Amino acid sequence: MAYIGLLDVFIAFLIFIIFHFLIHKKTHKPFPRNWPILGMLPGVLVMLHKINGYLVEVLEVSNLTFVFKGPWFSGMNMLITADPANVQHVFSSNFSNYDKGSEFKEMFDFLGEGIFTADSKLWEEMRRSSMVMLSHQGFQSFSLKTIASKIKNGLVPVLDHFAKENMVFDLQDVFQRLAFDVTLTLVTGYDSNSLSIEMPKNEYAKAMDDAEEVVVVRHVKPMFVWKLQNWLGLGEEKKMTQANAAFDRSCAKYISAKREEIHQHSTIGEKAHDVDLLKFYMNLDTSKYELLNPKDDSFLKDIIKSFMLAGRDAIATTLTWFFWLLSKNPEALTKIRQEINTYLTRSSDKSLDQDKLSKMVYLHGALCEALRLYAPIPFERKSPIKQDVLPSGHKVDAKWKILFSVYALGRMRAVWGEDASEFKPERWISERNGGLKHEPSFKFFVFNSGPRNCLGKKLSFLQMKIVATEIIRNYDINVLEGHKIEPASSIVLHMKHGLKVKVAKRCLVS
Repeated sequence: MAYIGLLDVFIAFLIFIIFHFLIHKKTHKPFPRNWPILGMLPGVLVMLHKINGYLVEVLEVSNLTFVFKGPWFSGMNMLITADPANVQHVFSSNFSNYDKGSEFKEMFDFLGEGIFTADSKLWEEMRRSSMVMLSHQGFQSFSLKTIASKIKNGLVPVLDHFAKENMVFDLQDVFQRLAFDVTLTLVTGYDSNSLSIEMPKNEYAKAMDDAEEVVVVRHVKPMFVWKLQNWLGLGEEKKMTQANAAFDRSCAKYISAKREEIHQHSTIGEKAHDVDLLKFYMNLDTSKYELLNPKDDSFLKDIIKSFMLAGRDAIATTLTWFFWLLSKNPEALTKIRQEINTYLTRSSDKSLDQDKLSKMVYLHGALCEALRLYAPIPFERKSPIKQDVLPSGHKVDAKWKILFSVYALGRMRAVWGEDASEFKPERWISERNGGLKHEPSFKFFVFNSGPRNCLGKKLSFLQMKIVATEIIRNYDINVLEGHKIEPASSIVLHMKHGLKVKVAKRCLVS
């Protein structure tokens, strides 16, 4: 009975805190209140459903850096920043003193020992091998062939079907399926054909979505709480257990099929021309790389999961926000169509002309604006190895975590000017010569910065440009009136309710 009484008091206290916070927020700056014992966690939990927008408000009025105090003894104290000087210091100038840390690896445990969770020597070796793979001529040729085939045999038939039937559909789902199929083919050589008129369910794709949502919740729970839930299979953690099982089943299937494929080619003396990532790692000369063992299934599974996360989400998320932004800015859409008419002919193959795509400055600027305003990965995280003082003047030690809000950084008026919240592709175009304007990576932080900058940046832009030009010149996309647009609470900035649209074929003059 005494236990029940204490529980009732605790629940009443939590309700009081939340009620008090809601009133407190209306009359004061948007900082969460620092409560005894519970720290600032109650205020953050109240705003978790719109955490990225909330961090914009907090960082805008706190000189770009904010100290978050977690509950006592929870180990959740962290520095939240959108200061480019801090980004440059941590990711470049003093790179050797910062890593992702063991806690980060535990939170993202579904990625195993992949490149996203790796630190130090392991990360160096994985990055070195990845650079070789991405620059491989066979892989580059395979990339272009794959995206062209998927547009022709997947995207175009699906959009034509929706146009003919005048159907309302989720454009985000289409882009996720497109990016999933392309990425899975590049990573494993296997095409799941999830982008088809039937829109079949895919176990692996669902597991990715579930795992990403769970990781966000882990960031606002003490580690012992979510680990206990995981062990017991309760709450959100049950979804992670199910996701990991799905990852294991799918990856085992891809690895087995790839080994059989390699064996068949070697038996009949045939040389395969297409080089997918899985094949590359299976044939890797390990004498050149320490700590890599491509014969180990666990390593290969982690490789698949890491590159699937990087390839699918960045492209699909950016294209979704990009087309929504164009629907709100028809003058930008008109300018992109003018560029397409100037540099590309009616032939669909011409959209793969990299030289002509590179001349489409306004299209590139519009994609950069979508990335700036809606970064696919809305935050990065680092931990100091030893005590340090950041350019912002904040002292950090190994007990602290530093959370970099990529989403907020793209919207800070102190960084981008008073029009920071506006969609303006022109900000990426030089007034002097009309060419692309370069912004340093510690300011435009979407593709990371310093030694850990994104290796797939060039390929991602190329794929997005190819898809964008194909759709913009052949279709009109109309967003459903009244459809609610807001980001999901996930480690990837999906649209929470998707992007409901109708599509119509354009009548083009030859």
